[in-house]
Amino acid sequence: MTELLYLGDCYISRFEAVVRDVTSEGVILDRTAFYPVGGGQPSDTGWIEWGQHRSQVTHVIKKDEDVYHVLSGELPSRGMVVRGIIDWEKRYKYMRYHTAIHILAGVVYYLYNSTITGSQISEDKARIDFTLEDLSKDKVDRIEYEANKIVDEARNVKIKFISREELISNPQLIRIKPELIPNLPSLRIIEIEGFDAQLDGGTHVSNTKEVGKIKILKTINKGRFNKRLEIVLM
Repeated sequence: MTELLYLGDCYISRFEAVVRDVTSEGVILDRTAFYPVGGGQPSDTGWIEWGQHRSQVTHVIKKDEDVYHVLSGELPSRGMVVRGIIDWEKRYKYMRYHTAIHILAGVVYYLYNSTITGSQISEDKARIDFTLEDLSKDKVDRIEYEANKIVDEARNVKIKFISREELISNPQLIRIKPELIPNLPSLRIIEIEGFDAQLDGGTHVSNTKEVGKIKILKTINKGRFNKRLEIVLM
């Protein structure tokens, strides 16, 4: 089982770990701050160092309880102590976009009682799909305005852990299909102070001001009850 350091602190960019195993799928560490691809967020990239050696981490995946770091170059051996270094510029972009998606999700939920059906983050843009029948220009303008109000209010973004029972008793925290909720005794919540809280496993900034201005580039009709927003951060 790999300990996921980013779950408690998204700002860890360097760490030490022990190599648990080296497989054809990647290097397994006892702990990692690298985010594995999932939840609409790309994996982190960066480097793993040991002694005088340094190999690039090109991709990170999670299978069951283990995280596999795909390296280009030389591989460390089992039992070695290594240093992980995250490509911080890229990670921080993902953090900003992921928090922006939560802000937009909260705005659309409270304005129109609509939930997310999907999202995808990249380095320079993101998209979010909602269960909306109508998405007029007036609605788009309102969504963008309200989202940027939350950004400008510089609200703290907090990480909390609650029990599965607490989550089930607070359905407003659930913005995904119930069958997608992880079967874990403790679940992670991202709370935008005084505004919104959602079940989430990704990386986020610690204050909405860090997101920057949210600009809705375009809307796409994905079906009668499914509309897409594409955004960039300024």
